[in-house]
Order: sequence, then C-alpha cells, then structure tokens
Amino acid sequence: MILKTKQLKKHYHQSQHVVKALDGVDIEIKEGEFVAVVGKSGSGKSTLLHMLGGLDDQTSGQVFIEGHSLNDMTPDEKTIFRRRNIGFVFQSYNLIPALNVYENVTLPLELDGLSVDENHISHLLNMLSINDKRYNLPSQLSGGQQQRVAIARALATKPFILLADEPTGNLDSHTSQEVIGLLKLSNQTLKQTIVMITHNLELAQMADRIIHIEDGKVVS
Repeated sequence: MILKTKQLKKHYHQSQHVVKALDGVDIEIKEGEFVAVVGKSGSGKSTLLHMLGGLDDQTSGQVFIEGHSLNDMTPDEKTIFRRRNIGFVFQSYNLIPALNVYENVTLPLELDGLSVDENHISHLLNMLSINDKRYNLPSQLSGGQQQRVAIARALATKPFILLADEPTGNLDSHTSQEVIGLLKLSNQTLKQTIVMITHNLELAQMADRIIHIEDGKVVS
C-alpha cells in the first residue's frame, strides 16, 4: 500500500463540546489508484486530505506513506518529504499573480533548489493544453486554464501522490469534466496515485474507487 491510515482521529474543542472531524479512519490506497473521497460538507473529507498530506497533525492514529510514518518525522522532515513526494491541487488555484505560467509551474523546483527538467515541464504544459500560455500571467487566463496551471505545478516535482481538494469547486460543469479527465490522464500516463475530495458524485464516478465519509467515519 502506498498510502494507509490507522485509527486516524482529529478532534477539535469548541466551548464545551468536542467536534470529531475524523473519528477512527482506516483506509488503504494502492499505488497507481485514482480514489475519490465523497461526503457532505462537514463530513471530514477535507480534514482527511490534510492529514494524508501532512498539512495538519492528527489527534491520534497514524498516516503511512510508502511505509514511512508521518508521526515519526520532525516538522522540517515532514515539510521536505511533502514537498518532494506529494503534489497538491486546491479549489483556489493559489497562483502567484506576478509570475507567468512557466514560472508558477517551476516555482516548487526553484524553492527546493532542484534543476528544471525542461522536457517534463513541456510535456505537462502540452498534456494540459496550456503550452501556448506559458508566458501569460494568471490574470490573462480563464478559471479552467488557471486550474490546469495549478495541476501542472503540482506535477512538476514528479510526486508519486497527488492530493486534490475540490479541484473543480470554482469551475462550470463542462470545465469540471475536462479537469477530472486531465487528472485521469495524469494518473494513467504519469502513474500518479491520486486522492480527490469532491461532493460531486457524477465526477467521483470517473475515479477507480469511491470512499464515502460521514461524520468523520468511513461508511463505505
């Protein structure tokens, strides 16, 4: 298993109450799988994604990536591991307004002091149909094009896991289908393991497998 959780819990204290965002989640994801996690707002699906990516600390339980326990890493080790092995795509594109498409895509490599694989970057831009936009600023792109740039940026470091949190949340239905199709293409051609959070069951059907979450628990 490339990704595994064991009795994963995330509890918050709100005045006199304990909110159980995650309440003992056990999941296993195989290498190369495209998995959709679905649930209503507040079900805990985004919290789960943040735990899987090491963006937040769990109350108890464990997350294993390729056999490595995130619990055993220091904050600095976790940051480096995450940057080199996990790509993130969010509902908000989080592009740098002053940087063009190419500069946004290669930014993670620059931050990590890594050399840019020009062939890989060109392949990504072509695969996502934004190569002709490589010198455009984000403000000159449509929402769908900006999300394509965000996907290219997430894939620039050649991560073996891609985590996508409501990647189509700001897009119309046609563009949403295109973006999920591009994630599927990435899964098939680049052999990435993808975990996608979505509330859209129709889009979730495009994944290999669906995990349903309710009230912080996996129900199916």
